[in-house]
Amino acid sequence: MSCISNKELVYLQNIEAASDSTQVLTEKQKPYRVQINDILNIRVKALDQESVQIYNPAGEGDLNASGDQRAFFDGFTVDLHGNIRIPVLGEINVLGYTTEEIEKLIETRILAEEFKEAANIFVTVKLTGLRFTVTGEVGGTGTQTLYQPRVNIFEALANAGDILVTGDRKDVTIIRQYPQGQQIHHLNLLDVAVMDSPYYYIQMNDIIYVKPLKQKSWGTGVTGIQTIGTIVTALSLVTTTLLLINRL
Repeated sequence: MSCISNKELVYLQNIEAASDSTQVLTEKQKPYRVQINDILNIRVKALDQESVQIYNPAGEGDLNASGDQRAFFDGFTVDLHGNIRIPVLGEINVLGYTTEEIEKLIETRILAEEFKEAANIFVTVKLTGLRFTVTGEVGGTGTQTLYQPRVNIFEALANAGDILVTGDRKDVTIIRQYPQGQQIHHLNLLDVAVMDSPYYYIQMNDIIYVKPLKQKSWGTGVTGIQTIGTIVTALSLVTTTLLLINRL
């Protein structure tokens, strides 16, 4: 009750409950659907690359920029109406679409309005990095962007300095953005079953919150030694107070 036990610190417990440690767990993650203010990286390729160059960013921005800055200059931002503006094609509504659906949408528009099937148009659409925010009882709070297609909850927390000893690993909160609004989801990182959760892999714009354990608010110490020290200090204070009262 007074200090943080080992059971509250060890990730992925109950491993014996898994039928096979090498099993491939069924992914239940739903595909991400594009939202307002997302930035998309769109590239169009064809047999005659010069004929589709107008659709590809020419690098008008700061040539020394990198990461998020480069994405801001070269990407296509989803406006408040859920549209992106593409040269020649004009506005295309992408709100609520997956990147695969947007690829097919743009490819169909280009073929219908500018080229024929023989042009062999190939369109790729990607989010410009996976941006997420971590706050609460972690080593380093803030917003980060990772340039990889998938990031699980452990990777996200590791990039934030991992959960502190005083963080509640049993109830990590994910605030997830959906086209219809925000929803709150909970993960128990102490249970190996978390790997089978539909929220095990984070998504764009997720906010991850790690709340403190009760021990932190009690101020009794996070280890047995710290707790004993706190108790001894408290008892010494009480004893001293009683002695002073008796002398009066």
